[in-house]
Amino acid sequence: MPHPKRTLPPMTALRALESFERTGNATQTGVELGVSQSAVSRQLKLLEDYLETPLFLRDRKSIRLSQAARNYCGQVRAALEQIGTASLRLKANPAGGQLNIAMLPAFGVRWLAPKLPDFAARHPDVTINLGTRLKPFDFAAEPFHGAIHFGQQDWSDVAYQALMPEYVAPVASPGIAETRRGESLRDLFALPLLHLDTRPDAWERWALALGQDIECPVGMLFDQFAPMIEAAVHGMGAALLPTYLIENELRDGRLVALWPDTEISIGTYYFVWPKDDPSYRPRTLFVDWLRQVIDGEILCDPNRRASAWRDVAGQDP
Repeated sequence: MPHPKRTLPPMTALRALESFERTGNATQTGVELGVSQSAVSRQLKLLEDYLETPLFLRDRKSIRLSQAARNYCGQVRAALEQIGTASLRLKANPAGGQLNIAMLPAFGVRWLAPKLPDFAARHPDVTINLGTRLKPFDFAAEPFHGAIHFGQQDWSDVAYQALMPEYVAPVASPGIAETRRGESLRDLFALPLLHLDTRPDAWERWALALGQDIECPVGMLFDQFAPMIEAAVHGMGAALLPTYLIENELRDGRLVALWPDTEISIGTYYFVWPKDDPSYRPRTLFVDWLRQVIDGEILCDPNRRASAWRDVAGQDP
């Protein structure tokens, strides 16, 4: 197998190619890179010679990239962006304590982010970088050391640290709630229902937890909780939502609870990381810190959590 340095083209030539593909002409590329038009042309010709592959379609009036060269440029651009991101992270923490975490947006904002200042104070040598992923992914193909996962322990080849169960409840605007014809689950399911696309069977699983097998009708689909909450508030339908996300809306009456049982959980939040990864100190520190947080966290106590929910929802114990 050839050594990578023997197949890696000069960085200046790759930058010229990436810029030329975006700008469409050598003059603008020269302005962007701070060199002359002729220097750009030399770099592009150098790249062709180095790769021993024609990259351009030339005629008397213009020069443009071939389709194969455009495909190549897309991969080069991604690599350059990754190098740029890595450089920024190195500058942000020259000691090397980077921890890249993929988070679920709602949970990350409401549960994890408020706690991170404590971790930063305890471990100032570790810099946490947060990204968003909504579904399980291949750690080998992504630049993350760990991720927040919701549901069951169904992400293959990862280690798990449980964070908290998620309690859900059906809610709707007062106007939608008034249209409900009866008090049974089937009456509730007759309302227009809102769905999260990463949890397409959430309503059915919630009904099964209550001992009933009910087929859920198709309804509006959302990719995140925030717009689904707003849709429910504005009377678009009933939503099955995590109780920790809607306490304010219930308190001020924009949403009302549609079912008395508030201790139904259809999944758990986990922090996960590659099972076979070598020990990585920043991640080890983070997992140890998570365990300390969980030991004193009210959201991890089902009884206290349900009691807090009943206070907000105005329901009898």
